[in-house]
Amino acid sequence: MPMSDNLRGALLMMAAMAAFTGNDTLLKAVTAEVPLFQSIVIRGAVTLVLLAGLAWARGGVRLRLGPRDTRIVGLRSVGEIGATLAFLSALQHMPLANLSAIMQSLPLVVTLMAALLFRERIGWRRLTAIAVGFAGVLLIIKPGGAAFDGWSVLGVVAMGCVALRDLSTRSLSPGVPSLAITIYSALAVTALGAVLAPFQGWVAVTPSQLISLAGAGVFLIGGYQFIIMAMRVGDVSAVTPFRYTSLLFAIILGWITFGQLPDALTLVGAGIVIASGLFMLRRERQLGIA
Repeated sequence: MPMSDNLRGALLMMAAMAAFTGNDTLLKAVTAEVPLFQSIVIRGAVTLVLLAGLAWARGGVRLRLGPRDTRIVGLRSVGEIGATLAFLSALQHMPLANLSAIMQSLPLVVTLMAALLFRERIGWRRLTAIAVGFAGVLLIIKPGGAAFDGWSVLGVVAMGCVALRDLSTRSLSPGVPSLAITIYSALAVTALGAVLAPFQGWVAVTPSQLISLAGAGVFLIGGYQFIIMAMRVGDVSAVTPFRYTSLLFAIILGWITFGQLPDALTLVGAGIVIASGLFMLRRERQLGIA
């Protein structure tokens, strides 16, 4: 029995989430001993080499962009840099699953920002789902409580930067190659690391740490490629909900690698965020938006 496009897309989306979580896990482990920006530079170098090889295998890639797309890619790069800086800084000090739980509200933020910036219509049902989802985020962050972790705020900042990146991507011309976008993103993040690394210092890296950073680069490329394939194979409304499997991967890898598990309130908050996101996706499908 042949596999349907939506099932293939769902499997590719889960593979993408597993790859991104693998990248996060390796970076969290390495940056416990290697400065963050040095780690970003090394991972970025591996990523750019892999992207160059991928471009060569595909017969080259068009990197030259028109003025409008150049401005949008610049804005997207700002979002990518901000997301990388905020996310990885928070990741050094937070359990992997807690940070992943915060990031689950990304679809809600993207929908709200699209309504504010692009004047996309949003009804009261989806607006309510967004409000409920944000209440779930507050349960995860626990502001004002004894368990409040200030690094969670950086997780929220990272989420906002990712939303900026994704919305900028939507504004690019259809003819801009996905691989070119990935290359520019990798260049921007690696340049950030190169500029800031001297302020943190540079340490000798062990072979195992180099292997981990190289593995992070492989996972990062794999995640980008899998997610592009997923969105091109299946229906968006059928494939997108499988983004939420990243929380499951984060809980498993966080427990196996660091012995960390989220507390009950974090799990309740994550459940509310995911339920809100799934409701909103279902509503968009009913309206023919997704």
